[in-house]
Amino acid sequence: MPSRRPGDKGQVAIEFVGTVPLILLLVAAVWECVLIGYAFSLAGNAADEAARAGAVTGDAACVAAAGKHISAAWGMGTPHCRKEGDIYKATVTLKIPVLFPGLNFGTIDGTGGAAMERETE
Repeated sequence: MPSRRPGDKGQVAIEFVGTVPLILLLVAAVWECVLIGYAFSLAGNAADEAARAGAVTGDAACVAAAGKHISAAWGMGTPHCRKEGDIYKATVTLKIPVLFPGLNFGTIDGTGGAAMERETE
């Protein structure tokens, strides 16, 4: 029976305990990047929908369309809807989540535009 060196006993357990916090931090960082990317996607989509509704119907429809698919946990502010020449533009601001929506820091802006389909007052 081969003999073991006395200094290696329990080495795997110690390495595992030492690397678990690093792995958890990496997973949390990747998850945060996913949430930030999803927030950008939500803000852009809401702005596009708002601009399209505003170009067809007007300002009230723009504000309503912006919040249609975004839950309150994302902390959406009031959309900024405006006509600029022949383009109707909308800007939607969402709060950046920290590990889950509802715990927020900073903001993300999404901007969308659509060609005017009717004259608004």
